[in-house]
Amino acid sequence: MKLVGLVKAICVRPSVREIMGALQIRTFQHDFVPRDPNAKPKKFKYPQFYDPYGPRPPPSDKIVELAERIAALPPEERRQIYPTLSERLSHPKMQTIADEGMQLGSQGGLGAGAGAAKVEEKKEKTAFDVKLEKFDAAAKVKVIKEVRAFTNLGLKEAKDLVEKAPVILKQGITKEEANDIMEKIKAAGGVAVME
Repeated sequence: MKLVGLVKAICVRPSVREIMGALQIRTFQHDFVPRDPNAKPKKFKYPQFYDPYGPRPPPSDKIVELAERIAALPPEERRQIYPTLSERLSHPKMQTIADEGMQLGSQGGLGAGAGAAKVEEKKEKTAFDVKLEKFDAAAKVKVIKEVRAFTNLGLKEAKDLVEKAPVILKQGITKEEANDIMEKIKAAGGVAVME
């Protein structure tokens, strides 16, 4: 019996009330105040359009006079205002969006034949790629030096690139630059082609 009493004394679990102390009680409190039934609703004046920048000061007299003078111009002269101002203020020209190949609802069937005709017309290529086809084993070092000169690669990267031949060395360059690179590689002992 003494043993059981001792074990109970050691293993007594504290109650929740002893751990937490007195529990706090919160009752629900609503955040709004009940409306007075006799109060009239507030009327807000909404603007005709939304302006994210807020109210602006009225334009100056000079601007109002200029607007009146523009409004008094004949239509032919009014059409010349925008190009003249954009040229004077150095605004970039707006590029037109090409609609080739786009399906435009019922017009899509009509424009498909015209779009195919335009695709057939070949445009002159402006960007070229230089491809190293092969090189002489004896001229490998010279070719690596030339590749390093126009690609800004390190020695190891240029060596790995040359050893992977045939490989594209430079992309999207002009025809003159491509011809110059091809001549340098040919002088070094390699064969390069332009694509």
